[in-house]
Amino acid sequence: MELSVGQKVSYPNQGVCMVEDIEKKKIAGNQMKFYSLRVLSDNSTIFVPTANAEAVGLRPIIGTRQCKNLLDYLGEDFDKVSSDWKVRSREFNDKLQSGDIFEAADVLKKLTYLSTEKKLSFREQSLLEKAKFLIVSELRSAGDGNEKKIEQKVNGLIESACGHHSAELEKEEEKEEKAKSAKGH
Repeated sequence: MELSVGQKVSYPNQGVCMVEDIEKKKIAGNQMKFYSLRVLSDNSTIFVPTANAEAVGLRPIIGTRQCKNLLDYLGEDFDKVSSDWKVRSREFNDKLQSGDIFEAADVLKKLTYLSTEKKLSFREQSLLEKAKFLIVSELRSAGDGNEKKIEQKVNGLIESACGHHSAELEKEEEKEEKAKSAKGH
C-alpha cells in the first residue's frame, strides 16, 4: 500500500490522520522509511514504518460508496452479544484494534444495545465512546459533513439497529415458548 503526503488515513484506535511526510530514519544502523502521521483529533504525531503500515491496520479513509455501506450497516440487526464480559471485552478490543470501521460499527451497536439493558462498566463505556468517535470522525472526514448532524444520524441508525435486535430476540423467545408448549401437550 502506497500512501501519499496530504492523504487522510485511518489509524486503529486513533481515528483519522493526515500523512504529513514520508521520512527516512536510521534505526539500529538500518535505513527505514516511515509515514509521519498527524492525528487530527489531538494534533499528535505517529511514525509508522511503511513496511508495517498494513499490518498495524493503517488504511486510507473510506470513500463515498463505503460511507453509504457503513450507514446501512449501522442500521442493521447484529449477532447476539456474549454474556461473558471477558469474552466481550477481548472481542471488542480486537475489533477496534483491527482498524476496520465496520468492526468498530459492530462494537458500537452491541455496546449501545447493552447500555439499554444494564449500566456499562467504565471499560465498556470507554470502548463505546471510542467506537462512536472512530465512526463519526471517519464519516465526517470522508464526507465533509457537519459532526453534529453525522452524530445524530449515527445515533438514529444505532437506535434502529437496537430496535431490530430487540424485535428479533422477542421472535426467538416466542418460538421457544411455542416449542415448549407443543412438547408439553
